[in-house]
Amino acid sequence: MKINSLLYFAILFLSVTGAFAQKYTTVKGTVNSADGKPVESVTISITHTNWGTMTDANGVFQINKVKPGSYTIKATAIGLVPEEKQITVVTGTETVVDFTLKENANQLNEVAISDRRKKYKVDNPSQSLRLNEPLLQIPQNIQVVTSKALADQQVISMSDGLIRNVSGAVRLEHWGDLYTNITMRGSQIQAFRNGFNVVSSYWGPLTEDMSFVDHIEFVKGPAGFMLANGDPSGLYNVVTKKPTGQEAGEVSYTMGSFNLNRATIDLDGKLSKDGKFLYRLNLSAQNKDSFRPNEFNDRYAIAPVVSYQIDDKTKLTAEYVYQRAHMSDVGSYYVFSPKGYGVLPQNFTQIPAGLPPTNINDNSFTLNFQHQLNDNWKLTAQAARYTYSQLGTSMWADTVFADGKYVRNAGIWEAQSTMSLAQIFLNGKVTTGSVVHNILAGLDMGDKKYVADYAQTKSLDTKETPFDPYEPGIPTLNNPANGYPTFDRTLNLEARAAAGYGLINSSYSSLYLQDELGFFDNKARLTLAGRYTSLNMSDFNTPEEAKHFTPRVGLSVSIDDKTSVYGLYDQAFMPQVAARLVSGSNVKPITGSNLEFGLKRDWANGKWNTTLAVYRILKNNEASATPNSTPANPESFLLGQKRSKGLEFDLRGEILPGFDVTANYAWTDSKVTKFGVAPTGVTLPSVGDVVPGYAKHVANAWLNYKLLSGDLKGTGISLGGTYLGGRQTDTWSVGLEKLPDYFKMDGGLFWEGSKMRITANVFNILDKYTYSGSYYSYLKAYYWQADAPRNYRLSIAYKF
Repeated sequence: MKINSLLYFAILFLSVTGAFAQKYTTVKGTVNSADGKPVESVTISITHTNWGTMTDANGVFQINKVKPGSYTIKATAIGLVPEEKQITVVTGTETVVDFTLKENANQLNEVAISDRRKKYKVDNPSQSLRLNEPLLQIPQNIQVVTSKALADQQVISMSDGLIRNVSGAVRLEHWGDLYTNITMRGSQIQAFRNGFNVVSSYWGPLTEDMSFVDHIEFVKGPAGFMLANGDPSGLYNVVTKKPTGQEAGEVSYTMGSFNLNRATIDLDGKLSKDGKFLYRLNLSAQNKDSFRPNEFNDRYAIAPVVSYQIDDKTKLTAEYVYQRAHMSDVGSYYVFSPKGYGVLPQNFTQIPAGLPPTNINDNSFTLNFQHQLNDNWKLTAQAARYTYSQLGTSMWADTVFADGKYVRNAGIWEAQSTMSLAQIFLNGKVTTGSVVHNILAGLDMGDKKYVADYAQTKSLDTKETPFDPYEPGIPTLNNPANGYPTFDRTLNLEARAAAGYGLINSSYSSLYLQDELGFFDNKARLTLAGRYTSLNMSDFNTPEEAKHFTPRVGLSVSIDDKTSVYGLYDQAFMPQVAARLVSGSNVKPITGSNLEFGLKRDWANGKWNTTLAVYRILKNNEASATPNSTPANPESFLLGQKRSKGLEFDLRGEILPGFDVTANYAWTDSKVTKFGVAPTGVTLPSVGDVVPGYAKHVANAWLNYKLLSGDLKGTGISLGGTYLGGRQTDTWSVGLEKLPDYFKMDGGLFWEGSKMRITANVFNILDKYTYSGSYYSYLKAYYWQADAPRNYRLSIAYKF
């Protein structure tokens, strides 16, 4: 009886929804430029409704499930004159409407070619996030840092003030400009580039130079489902510059404190008259010293990209990035003292002038293939090969004496990394009755190998003649009593790495399927998804295999066309890298879950937006550094479970004409909820103890105002600030002194016209002595890394 009733109900339901579906139809068309070329990423919207989409690479758009009636449909894009048309939608008949958009000369004089370079607020994620819908409708907190924001703030690398643009992001250990190491929601987040997870060890990847970066997307929570294996706290995705089809170029020169000299060039154009063969070339070169003696950071980057439109539906893009770093020892930023934080001058250094430099060569090659199967389905496949080599040293302290003298140590840091990555995914739409299904399915594969020798070390000083940071002139700075190290490299790197716990390998493959069901004219969107991952890993010679299924459930509801609320439950599964357990047991993959709720709203016709989110993350089997862990001898224990919870608020966009704002605040709380496996000699934290590695309160703002008329048109002023309160150190060691609250203010002036922009900023305007650090119990000493004192940058950019 129950089976018959269910069958009857199913037939009735399908009949009703089928009849209901006949009341809807499709609106589709194309958008071309005045010269007849298709225009990608044009926003198509039906005014006063939630219906909308964007054009694909062929200028094609399609909006499903439109009710019969009369509407105004609008096409808008940066640099083009918007166009509106009146349409009448009739039941059972597709409505076709085409647009031809002309260049907006006035607008092109004020903004750059890409919409992400024109403003602080964008409406859509990149294609590498695989989500074909506006950020407003995605059931997750995603924040985008645009090229315009990066230029205004004179950010030149991933480690250079970028994180002020995102709520809750901190760098509790700077590591100079070697790698970024961003902490968010209580954990270090994963680094991605163009949708690939590019982390092969804890110490990487090399920070991207901003010359070839278009924008950066910060995805909060477990985003592993969308892209690859990811941390439950989130990720950042660096999106590189691509050809736009416009003939354009820009050169810039930046000078500043500490002998900064930097030049960049960005060329964008066509290699064939028909516009099918395009190119983009970005070059940069930089020399830079430091406010500390004997430190330097010289870099250059080469990033060519070519794309070919094979036919109306198929596009192939090839991209190569080469970065070269020639820099001083990455451990030189540390200062050690048993007397507390900040007891030595801000410009104090421990690095001797004779220590060999660190040289890094970073290469990546990516091939991307896109094919529009039909109006509803698109196939994307991409593969990448990353190679990385490093030869240098890393400084630390052997022994710290009670009077503040200590013995410096320099360890070899020779490393090679290779990563082979591949993805193939399918985006499509299917309609069943009154429900529109936004389908995402695909396969991710990766093979990563990191080989490093950091086991060879040498004390630069002796206990009889230690380094004395309090002695005037510090005669032992450049003349260490024990001399400079000479390392044994007779064996090949892999043999040395195997003997010194320097092999970190992982390989994985993942299948995933997501269905976003749109109800009530797409005003309610239910996401149902799952990912199955199989991985093999071997960190510090301890192999592990694992297979796991991670579900994802999300709901986003549009209260009106400018406001949405969402809820999300997601799980994460990922290998751990660079973890050697002192208990001798094998490292386990990290598992975790995220429960999140949020409210998003566009204001003032979409000129600015706000996002409010609350979350709770549970993270299992995380390897945490012991109090005795050092870069040359990393040790970890398994933390049973930790729970992070918090609140985030982000605001970005044009509040008033000429007045752009980025502002955010985050409250974070991370604590132990379960015990781990106790290694010998290590006291585990108790349930309820704070998990180190975050700041409880993080607040940022960047205000940018430009005069839009008058004799001083184009002149503007910027002001920004960062506050960190309740900072938790990055180790389990507990010293008597806590890190103080942190406040730093930056600001400057600028002028921009149709071709030229001049920007001058002063950083650390108040000239505060700010730093981050921790206490190490086995050394019985504090260590910290200081920020630069007041300094400036002046940039001149010219477009042609």
